[in-house]
Amino acid sequence: MTMRTRKLGTTGPQVSALGLGCMGMSGMYGEADRAESIATIHAALEAGVTLLDTGDFYGMGHNELLINEALRTAPAALRENALVSVKFGALRGPDGDWYGFDGRPAAVKNFAAYSLQRLGVDHIDVYRPSRLDPDVPIEETVGAIAELVEKGWVRHIGLSEVGADTIRRAAATAPIADLQIEYALISRGPEREILPILRELGIAVTAYGVLSRGLISGHVTPDQGFAANDFRAHSPRFQGDNLRHNLTLVESLRKIAEEKGVSVAQIAIAWVLSRGEDIVPLVGARTRQRLGEALGALDVTLEEADLAAIEAAVPADAAAGERYAAEQMAMLDSER
Repeated sequence: MTMRTRKLGTTGPQVSALGLGCMGMSGMYGEADRAESIATIHAALEAGVTLLDTGDFYGMGHNELLINEALRTAPAALRENALVSVKFGALRGPDGDWYGFDGRPAAVKNFAAYSLQRLGVDHIDVYRPSRLDPDVPIEETVGAIAELVEKGWVRHIGLSEVGADTIRRAAATAPIADLQIEYALISRGPEREILPILRELGIAVTAYGVLSRGLISGHVTPDQGFAANDFRAHSPRFQGDNLRHNLTLVESLRKIAEEKGVSVAQIAIAWVLSRGEDIVPLVGARTRQRLGEALGALDVTLEEADLAAIEAAVPADAAAGERYAAEQMAMLDSER
């Protein structure tokens, strides 16, 4: 398979049409196997995936160290092709509790210094605040990243989960390559206002949650339990009647997938790919098996009739439950 590529906005790098989101390799969805995680990153690089997405707060640095090990042990040619995108700013305690976000310029540079060390690299390819710090103007946060760009520590500036006004203010401060935001068949909020503004400004999207944390992968069952340290154990969309309703949407999608001879996950990823050449889905595969399935989405062609059938099966706003719990939704500038 020859990996297709897409460009991260008018100012960003050329990257693989699918990126690998590495968060789940550091415990956000229950325990993960370190050896299998590294093997999955290697398999992704071998398949032509160049974009690896992480956050300095995933496992309190664990994820960056994992990527460091994976890159160090990968063949040199593959290692050189890898681009690492890092989110920063989330504050956590030793027990894993969340304490808010810090977007002060001094903190930005401090976070970057630690990430460079943990990743074992001399620059970060795309650097972005994980959430908007309500106490710090976005101009100050982005301005600090721009200083890191000037000094060669960062190549490109990204944003994450911010709304229209913040996007405009950030773009007026420095060139923005992409916005990272949840975008999937059952998470279509960006279509209303955010996507049009991004396209006006020449900013791409790196879409996370394209399988809604496995909910629309076709692999979740109504009676499936989740460990206490699994995000889904507390996610509104995975609870009780919400879960049962959402899985009926998955079954409708499964019928369309079976008619095309593909999996539910593949058709869900292919749908995101079909939304535009300026959108790069991030797949959160934790195993080589799931990675292989996700990569198969690149071979799925959705005709107009397919897209209409998908829209009828899973209309916008059809999901039951918010994508985060209430206290986390309140932190999303993109939802205001």
